[in-house]
Amino acid sequence: MSWTTVSRRPGPSRPGRGVTGRDVVVLLVFVLIAAAVAALGTAVGIAQVDGWYARVPHVTWTPPDWAFGAVWTVLYLLIAVSGWLLWRRQAQGALVLYVAQLVVNALWTPVFFGGYPLIGVGALWIAVGIIVLLDLLVVATIATAWPVSRGAALLLLPYLAWILYASTLNWGDAVLISLG
Repeated sequence: MSWTTVSRRPGPSRPGRGVTGRDVVVLLVFVLIAAAVAALGTAVGIAQVDGWYARVPHVTWTPPDWAFGAVWTVLYLLIAVSGWLLWRRQAQGALVLYVAQLVVNALWTPVFFGGYPLIGVGALWIAVGIIVLLDLLVVATIATAWPVSRGAALLLLPYLAWILYASTLNWGDAVLISLG
C-alpha cells in the first residue's frame, strides 16, 4: 500500500482535511454527551447545595457556590472539543481513556452530594477515591493524547487543574466533617 492510498482513505479524520458536516454533527454529539454528564451532576447536586452541603464546614479555600456552575460550563465545553479532536485524529487509546474519565466524572457528584444524606461522611471518603481516580485518568488521557493531538491535550489542562483543586476541597470537607 502506498502513502497516497493511505492518505486518501475515508475516515472520521485525516490530519489536514477541512471540517465536514459530519464533523460538526460529531462535535455536537460530544457537546451533548458533556452536557448530559453536567446535567446528571446538576440534577443530583443542586438540591444538596442548599441542604446538607450548606450546613457543614468547608475548607477556607472553597469558592462561592456560583463559581462551580460557571467554571464547569466552560470546562465541559473544553472537554467536549478535546474529545472531538481525539475522534478526528482516530486516537482510539486516548478516546478509551477519555470515555473512562467522563464515566468517573459522572459518578463523583452522585456519590459526593447524593451519598452523604444516605451514608454520611463515608460517602465523602468514597468520593475522595473517585476524584483521585478521575485525576489519574485525566492525566493519562492528556499523556496519551499529547502525541496525536496536542490541542486535545492542552484543552484538558484547565480541567485537570480544576479537578486537582476540587480534590483538595473534597478531601478537606471529608476531614472537617469527620473531625466535627
